Amino acid sequence: MLAAEVLAGVMDDIRDRFRLAPDVEVTTEANPDTLDPSYIATLAAAGFTRISLGMQSAVPHVLATLDRTHDPEKIPDVAKWIKEAGLELSLDLIYGTPGESIDDWRRSLQVALSNDVDHISAYSLIVEPGTKMGAMVRRGELPMPDEDDLADKYEIADAAMEAAGLHWYEVSNWSTSAETRCDHNMAYWRNADWWGFGPGAHSHIGGGVRFWNAKHPRAWSDRLLAGESPAIGREVLEASTQEIERIMLAARIDSELPLDSLGTGSDRAIRGFVQQGLLDGDAVDEGRFEPTLQGRLMADYMVRILTDYVS
Repeated sequence: MLAAEVLAGVMDDIRDRFRLAPDVEVTTEANPDTLDPSYIATLAAAGFTRISLGMQSAVPHVLATLDRTHDPEKIPDVAKWIKEAGLELSLDLIYGTPGESIDDWRRSLQVALSNDVDHISAYSLIVEPGTKMGAMVRRGELPMPDEDDLADKYEIADAAMEAAGLHWYEVSNWSTSAETRCDHNMAYWRNADWWGFGPGAHSHIGGGVRFWNAKHPRAWSDRLLAGESPAIGREVLEASTQEIERIMLAARIDSELPLDSLGTGSDRAIRGFVQQGLLDGDAVDEGRFEPTLQGRLMADYMVRILTDYVS
């Protein structure tokens, strides 16, 4: 929705006001039908380093259900343009769309992996209230995603990624190496601090402080033009809530939750997870929380039990 020159101007403004690390990662999300070689070249010249491309699916009827407008046949061309511009490429996929068959999902994975990509994010469909799809599900026009179907498709995705040389580093993210992981993703999962700019942006700063901006662009700009903060809400998380979030987020990353950082008595739960095949036993012996494939599918279950030990 923004011209490439506008995004380049945002980068110029940031450089004027802040210092950036020499190896800073600068990511933008984009839909395939909004990109062309000239747009991508402008982003590259402005200092962008990665494009997260909303491929979602390679199957037309799945894209139609998701209300996506791009032609899946265009994906290889866009991927080629991004790589020719010297930018890193991440492909974003969604699985579990109503009407998506197992073969449809295999097709999407095949097309994604055929683009010689070094990072893929694959997210299960979440039906959000207030959306067009949410209304259709509520009226019975579309079925809710089936949990068993989602689990099957996750296992298929993981096997396909591994065969192509991409390894999971967070439950929904795969990369070819530690160097090709997305810093943007890791910042969230590591519960780092960030400052959000723009309509609806959320910020998270030290001490468990969160605040968020007015969501509608007009309300956001009116507040700025009046010399007011665009933030309309704020909360400060209690220490116990911060600890619960630390566990919840770190448990999704490979070996990022030190077992000795968990509450007293949690060792019994950890042993139970190993017996259930949810955690790698050798990793546990080394003090690391490394979910197995089944453990990734049951990550929320493990987190619920572990947070019972938070005081």
